[in-house]
Amino acid sequence: MDVLLRHRRVPFPKRYAEFVALIAISCTLFLFLHTQSLTSRLREMEDKLQPSSLMSSSGLSGNSISQAAFGTGANQQQHQHLPASQRHQSGESNLHHTYNYLKSTGQMQTLSAHDLNNTRRAQVPIIFFNRVPKVGSQTFMELLRRLAIRNDYTFHRDVVQRLEVIRLSPDRQQELAEMVSDLPVPSVYVKHVCYTNFTRFGLPMPIYVNMVRDPVERIISWYYYVRAPWYFVERKQAFPDLPLPDPRWLKKDFETCVLQGDPECTYAQGAIHEGIGDHRRQTLFFCGHDDQCLPFNSPGALERAKYAVESQYAVVGVLEDLNTTLSVLEKYVPKFFSGAPSVYFNEVNLLQKINKNNFKPPVSEEIKELVRRNFTREIEFYQFCKQRLYKQYLAAQLPHH
Repeated sequence: MDVLLRHRRVPFPKRYAEFVALIAISCTLFLFLHTQSLTSRLREMEDKLQPSSLMSSSGLSGNSISQAAFGTGANQQQHQHLPASQRHQSGESNLHHTYNYLKSTGQMQTLSAHDLNNTRRAQVPIIFFNRVPKVGSQTFMELLRRLAIRNDYTFHRDVVQRLEVIRLSPDRQQELAEMVSDLPVPSVYVKHVCYTNFTRFGLPMPIYVNMVRDPVERIISWYYYVRAPWYFVERKQAFPDLPLPDPRWLKKDFETCVLQGDPECTYAQGAIHEGIGDHRRQTLFFCGHDDQCLPFNSPGALERAKYAVESQYAVVGVLEDLNTTLSVLEKYVPKFFSGAPSVYFNEVNLLQKINKNNFKPPVSEEIKELVRRNFTREIEFYQFCKQRLYKQYLAAQLPHH
């Protein structure tokens, strides 16, 4: 009997059991609601990081403005790591693909605006815009002029030259760096010239910016730019003794030039040409003045150009996606580019007419694809710059750590 009493369960009071049950239900409900809240917040943050939401919240609309303003083709190749089916998309689609690529590879978790912002490394508030020809730089310069009044800096540009020299000797590089370093601060200086390392001469590092464009679209633009009637009028006014070009050369169209194997339209791998006339090498403006930068479409020039962009340039914009470019410039170089999107959009009808060539006829996609075969590394560099720009844009939307 004693054993039975010892092992007999003593029931809890009824009210105590109800209280315990109530506590358990309350905890379960609290955990459920808290989990739902966290899930909702995570989804909300992910939605905000989606490029479509970013574009909308920033007032951006793909690359429709840049297409209208510059007449550039919509068929652009996407980054080399993306499948071919995702190439030739608009700026907004490219941003989507970059976001998805970074997310799938885990890079979104480590994306940092601080790490991507070379502006903080600059030692003097001077913009050095070593502009690439035929990437919308005339319009970009006009935008900088107008922003100079708004943002209180001085604007300077190189004088028009009879013969443009973009690759300089070490002595001339030093003269250029010293001249720019002596400008009043803050200032912007613009010149067609290869990337120049100021610190090599013991001078403070400026804020480097530049623009790029689809390499094949760019050479087509250059081809017809140097044949435009107003181009020769301007050159004659500046340099009256310049001879007039051969009429047969003026009438030659790009497609015929390519198909007939004309030297002007033959893009031989490793070919070396001096001067701004060798417009085909976009990488040259980022690679620098060394001899290794000269061979066309070479792996050495490509890697040097990539390194300069990654380590030195605050922002390298993309002509085909000027919307994202202006947004990134405003975020990463606010002293000079504050208000850049609104100034451009409010005055776009004026800016888009600058240096626009109405004499450029359309070129077939077949010819463009034929030419692209010889521009593999130039195209890779262009895609590299695009992905970096999109990384900067996406990183700027993330919370600061």
